[in-house]
Amino acid sequence: MSLAPLTKQGLKTLRDGFYKCPKNRLAQNAVTQKDPLEIAMCRPRIEQTSHVFTYKVDNEAKPVCDQKSTGRCWNFAAHNVMRLPFMKQFNLEEFEFSQAYFFYWDKIERSYYFLNNIVETAKRGEKVDGRLVSFLHGDPIGDGGQWDMIVNIINKHGVMPKKCFPESFSSENSARMNAILKSKLREFSKVLRDLITAGASNDVVQKKVDEQMLDIYNIVGICLGIPSETFTWEYYDKNKKYFSIGPVTALEFYEQYVKPYFNIDDKVCLVTDPRPSNEFGKGYTVDCLGNVVGGRTVFYNNQPVDVLIDLITKSLKDNEAVWFGCDVGARFARFQGGIEDLEIHDYKVLFNTEVQLGLNKAERLIYGDSLMTHAMVFTGYGTDKEDKPTKFRVENSWGESRGGDKGYLIMTVDWFREYGYEIVVDKKYVSEEIMKVFETKPIVLNAWDPMGSLARC
Repeated sequence: MSLAPLTKQGLKTLRDGFYKCPKNRLAQNAVTQKDPLEIAMCRPRIEQTSHVFTYKVDNEAKPVCDQKSTGRCWNFAAHNVMRLPFMKQFNLEEFEFSQAYFFYWDKIERSYYFLNNIVETAKRGEKVDGRLVSFLHGDPIGDGGQWDMIVNIINKHGVMPKKCFPESFSSENSARMNAILKSKLREFSKVLRDLITAGASNDVVQKKVDEQMLDIYNIVGICLGIPSETFTWEYYDKNKKYFSIGPVTALEFYEQYVKPYFNIDDKVCLVTDPRPSNEFGKGYTVDCLGNVVGGRTVFYNNQPVDVLIDLITKSLKDNEAVWFGCDVGARFARFQGGIEDLEIHDYKVLFNTEVQLGLNKAERLIYGDSLMTHAMVFTGYGTDKEDKPTKFRVENSWGESRGGDKGYLIMTVDWFREYGYEIVVDKKYVSEEIMKVFETKPIVLNAWDPMGSLARC
């Protein structure tokens, strides 16, 4: 069955109905001149919102970081969480880990991971125009990522201070470099698939991949620079006392000077996916998702959202910041204080219909209306008179001038229930029952499943 075509009379009825409503005419006058989100802004909610919190981690770190024109939010959020205990231990006024160092190794490793996926899917008999291989070719090497991918890079390559490997043009503006890499990776994909179709041995395929990686390595190294094998970090602490560490490798630096205060292997990732197909209390992974061949598999421990909220507050109350992922653009007043609030936009008054909240959280995932897009850090939370959490303080990575309160956002707990998807906390806060899920074999979701979305804003 097809719907009847729109008729001239039907369109006339719609037009006449629109102009009969004075509010429609007023809204049209306003919205044709201004951003619809600004016109829909709910003034009373702005007046009721304050960046004051009952609990906040000690000594929030400086400077506020800026990922610039890249999708490195997950990278920045991880380093922002990591630097808090590190700065406290070394008595630092300001500090950043090198996000560009992590970016460099993620590009190298992820390129190799993509080529490995191409080889594996070709051997599975997946067709080049099938959904899986088409999906892989759609974005061979974006900037976004997931928590377990962070673990893979740091455990293999370590970390270093930003002063020892600073930003470059392409680390702050990645589109051009990514376009070059994507084109080469698609070209290499054809070569590898042709070899496998022709019956080439594993040794021949591996040799070809090694040759291809030389081109990738050169492109990334030219665009980003190549980190030194060892470095020496010199710094002053808060008391203006001079210190020097090194020469050390980045992995030695992590293991000796960072890991004792922030052990990435002690952190666990929990998600909340309420779709009926995905049970709570189960483990999930996503086909072909990752960045390091032989590295840790992306593992989602699926729990109800209130479990995540409870773990967030326990961590923050114990002075530990929390990495998290959400759909940042939903119900977001970016330049009115950086407010994430379900009531911040009054779409019903402006358009005579609800927007976004017409579906529940599970339905938004199923119908493609929401997924995780951005990673940030919780550094505090506010409560009501009964000490129940009502709002979170959020450290972002868009700098001080691109929305929020000097780089920090405010998020209601109700907003997180609807648009929060993932958190990372220390396993010491997690119950034994939930930890046992990590010991199970994860259920594999399709590569294009919304839970495979990468934090990339």
